[in-house]
Amino acid sequence: MMHIKRWLTGIIAIPILIAIIGPEPRWPFYILLLFASITGLMEFYGITASDIPRFVRWSGYSLISLLFVVLSMRQMLLAPVIIVLWAFVPMTFFMLTHSEPSKEWTTYIGKAVLGPIYVGLPLAMLVLIDIRPNGKIWIFFLLTVIFANDTGAFYFGKFFGKHKLYEAVSPNKTWEGAIGGLLCSIIAALWFMHLLRLRPMDITILVLVLALSITGQIGDLSASMLKRNHGVKDSGKILPGHGGMLDRIDGLLFSIPILYLFLTFF
Repeated sequence: MMHIKRWLTGIIAIPILIAIIGPEPRWPFYILLLFASITGLMEFYGITASDIPRFVRWSGYSLISLLFVVLSMRQMLLAPVIIVLWAFVPMTFFMLTHSEPSKEWTTYIGKAVLGPIYVGLPLAMLVLIDIRPNGKIWIFFLLTVIFANDTGAFYFGKFFGKHKLYEAVSPNKTWEGAIGGLLCSIIAALWFMHLLRLRPMDITILVLVLALSITGQIGDLSASMLKRNHGVKDSGKILPGHGGMLDRIDGLLFSIPILYLFLTFF
């Protein structure tokens, strides 16, 4: 039943993503990214700091929203100011509202800052990728590679998995699944480049795919670590068969900066 839900969700979601990411105007895509960012941040706070003060929580949502507005208006120089405020706002709040020092302050501040950096900043980088030449095609390339990686890792691990990858963090993940995900990523990248001829499939693209696949799997394991540390199975229930938003985009969050660096320097 779970597999049916996963495939039904994918069959419904893929055409919607293509319709939103592909054509103009760009604002529906940016709104989708903002929705994913805020939803993911809500899930992050729900897992790691469910009792974080409401003001700190909503300041995080507001500053992420402001970041997307700034980037969509191409006001790039304002982005660092907003990122700095992710730290300054919660620090100022705890300083002004608590009369006695406490170690819990630092814990809350750390979680308040980590959430937007972990969830919001990588998704905001997709806006920067989108405005580059062939940006939307590169985004489709990224999604193709990461989704192939996730699917390959899941089914190779299910049918061939024997050797645990990192049992302390995720008991179900195996080396066979990781290798299967990597192979599926390469096959998907070859197919994508052949079909759309975005760029010749040379050694730099192969290294890029390897980096995207590996960081995607690290992102998946990192999210599993967060959930395991707090005794949570899924980050949410927004996506039937997949769990929450973070369950679906955890690998993507770690791989987006890799693509951004590649497009910037290569």
